Amino acid sequence: MQFCANKLDKKDFFGKSDPFMVFYRSNEDGTFTICHKTEVMKNTLNPVWQPFSIPVRALCNGDYDRTIKVEVYDWDRDGSHDFIGEFTTSYKELCRGQSQLNVYEVVNAKKKIKKKRYINSGTVSLLSFSVESEHTFLDYIKGGTQIHFTVAIDFTASNGNPSQSTSLHYMNPYQMNAYAMALKAVGEIIQDYDSDKMFPALGFGAKLPPDGRVSHEFPLNGNIENPYCNGMQGILEAYHQSLKTVQLYGPTNFAPVVNHVARYAAAVQDGSQYFVLLIITDGVISDMAQTKEAIVNAAKLPMSIIIVGVGQAEFDAMVELDGDDVRISSRGKLAERDIVQFVPFRDYMDRTGNHVLSMARLAKDVLAEIPDQLISYMKSRGIKPNTDPPPAYSPGDNAV
Repeated sequence: MQFCANKLDKKDFFGKSDPFMVFYRSNEDGTFTICHKTEVMKNTLNPVWQPFSIPVRALCNGDYDRTIKVEVYDWDRDGSHDFIGEFTTSYKELCRGQSQLNVYEVVNAKKKIKKKRYINSGTVSLLSFSVESEHTFLDYIKGGTQIHFTVAIDFTASNGNPSQSTSLHYMNPYQMNAYAMALKAVGEIIQDYDSDKMFPALGFGAKLPPDGRVSHEFPLNGNIENPYCNGMQGILEAYHQSLKTVQLYGPTNFAPVVNHVARYAAAVQDGSQYFVLLIITDGVISDMAQTKEAIVNAAKLPMSIIIVGVGQAEFDAMVELDGDDVRISSRGKLAERDIVQFVPFRDYMDRTGNHVLSMARLAKDVLAEIPDQLISYMKSRGIKPNTDPPPAYSPGDNAV
């Protein structure tokens, strides 16, 4: 909504006023809670404030008749803002939009008592009002949006020789290694959003049989035509199998697997599908410039990237890719959305060796940003959730 005011009281000795408004939601017990402050308009008695958005919940707690109190002040540098006056309205009244009915007299009660001929301290008018429904992640899932989950595992030599117990890829018969644990923790949750439970699983940074060529996007199951694994179990089996056949090598290039998933995401941008790439790595990245470019391009697509860092390496580059503090850019182009979430695996290993709780926490943090990232893509493309849900699953589809 947007407001303007007319002929507000002059409060500054030398100038006019520097007006701003404060909106209050009324509570059940008769008290008021601030829910919005406009910006200050300098040196004017006829301000036009910027439009602003506020959740209906915050404005009136969903009660359309509830009083909304608005106070108008003259801003002062020292914080002792001068009260100009106030008025009340309600969501129901504001819904009428711009009209004579939404011109409010700003009244200062103290002045009214003192001055017999006092009418008001100016008026505030509603310029525009519109309501948009906010869609949730579950609205899209219920509407049939499919989540496609792809895994990419780091097979570079810096992980250490898999046959030695110091290696991050070491297969201990009694305990999963960090790669397998991270895979399981995240995958077990994501797989519930994927109806066919078939996941492409890739490796990067290894020499492949028979000719020893280095690949940065090879299928873990060895089948280029069909890199899909059946469920979490299928991925873990393919991972164990490939450790026996490939040779750990390098360098650590991320761009090929990012571009691999981006090609699929680019083919379906209508909101019916969303792609999540999970990269598990020991950290030191070799193709930073190419990866940044790949991520900036992928940010336009229905996809998100999760990076789990295992081992004790420095993860500075991963934090930079995450883009939470500084939005990632490539060749002067900023990423349209923040699509990368990085978490260091070591932060989730508790001292007692209790992995169950820490893995649940890892999964929660790793997947925390996916719903908002999916919504931000849909919003940027103006895609609303499908209200006709997809046809019901037959019992053979393992639907929950």
